[in-house]
Amino acid sequence: MGVMLSAPLTARKRRLIACFMTTIPLQSVARRPLMPVLAALSVAHLLNDLVQSMIPALYPLFKENYQLDFVQIGLITLAFQVTSSLLQPILGFVTDRKPWPYAMVAGMCSTLAGLLMLSFAHSYAMVLLAAGLIGLGSAVFHPEATRMARHAAAGRQGLAQGVFQVGGHIGYSVGPLLAAAVVMPRGQESLSWFSGVVLVAMLVMGWLGARYSAMRREQKSSSAHVEESASHGLPHGRVLLAMAVLVMLLISKNGYTAAFTSYYTFYLIERFGIEIQLSQIMLFLYLVVGAIGVIVGGMIGDRIGRDRVIWLSILGSLPFALMLPHADLFWTGVLSIVVSFIMSSAFSAILIYAIDLVPHRVGLVGGLFYGLSFGLGGVAAAGIGLLADKIGIIEVFKICAWLPAFGLLTFLLPKGGRQS
Repeated sequence: MGVMLSAPLTARKRRLIACFMTTIPLQSVARRPLMPVLAALSVAHLLNDLVQSMIPALYPLFKENYQLDFVQIGLITLAFQVTSSLLQPILGFVTDRKPWPYAMVAGMCSTLAGLLMLSFAHSYAMVLLAAGLIGLGSAVFHPEATRMARHAAAGRQGLAQGVFQVGGHIGYSVGPLLAAAVVMPRGQESLSWFSGVVLVAMLVMGWLGARYSAMRREQKSSSAHVEESASHGLPHGRVLLAMAVLVMLLISKNGYTAAFTSYYTFYLIERFGIEIQLSQIMLFLYLVVGAIGVIVGGMIGDRIGRDRVIWLSILGSLPFALMLPHADLFWTGVLSIVVSFIMSSAFSAILIYAIDLVPHRVGLVGGLFYGLSFGLGGVAAAGIGLLADKIGIIEVFKICAWLPAFGLLTFLLPKGGRQS
């Protein structure tokens, strides 16, 4: 009798224990994003983008060393960004099916090779090839890192993407300062000193790969793991239209940003006659403020909705962008900081909005929005260079000031994304 009474009790205990093991950890995780993983992703993003940002910061040096015109300067940006843009969506699509956590380490090997080649390049063709290799490293990094940030977010996608992206913005803003302080006085060969930065990035990425592999093993062994699926209920055609609108919004944002990252120093030197070092400091201020804007935009998007942030960030920067080409040196610096802060808050909202439309394709969406749209920004940089050779860089900035007007396309986004 004692055995017969204890058997049902043991089964009940098993069910209670199983319920506890499958529900409590998930609820706990949902309240707590994996901040060590997000912090490491941010550091890796910082180091990755620090190396990348040194390329446009050194354009005045390349222009002098290789006797380049503005079109050839734009082609360097094109070589870097097109390499990245063509491969990122493809790699994202492949790794959605079979994630490769240590791919980022392999990508940084390409970045290291490109950095060393750029340090000792003896021809313009070698500069283009080196820029392409660095772009390849970026192509590998962003899809996997975007997926890791999504998994570590615990529902707070804006915060997670903001933390991840703030590292990239800081790295992209510090790069020009390091270029001005180290490379400009000592010459192009001193770029090789930054190989240590790449090696540190590889160590951080190796740790992230190990954590992500462990996370996937835990998910596979847990009966509570459920594949993420779309909940918006939109028809396929509406999803495609929304994705096209988001890409156009990001192209307009990146086209305007390309004018700054590639030509802002030339604009300041030609219009105000300032020294290269001062122009690079002003470029640094433009970029570093963007780091603040991206995390603020992500956190606000968690509260008020992605579409509202997109409205405020892209279209809201239009009046300040239109005033900038007519301002004096001081107000040019002030307006560039305002535009950078407002416009940079858009990227987190755009990316999360797109991922929420197709949540089972995080790598593909991350590759598409980091890669394709940034690559088209590279095409814009080449086009801006061609236009600058014809009408002058000052007139080009007056034309580019209208690019934020594309924010009106936000009207076409489905309102369901507001709660994503």
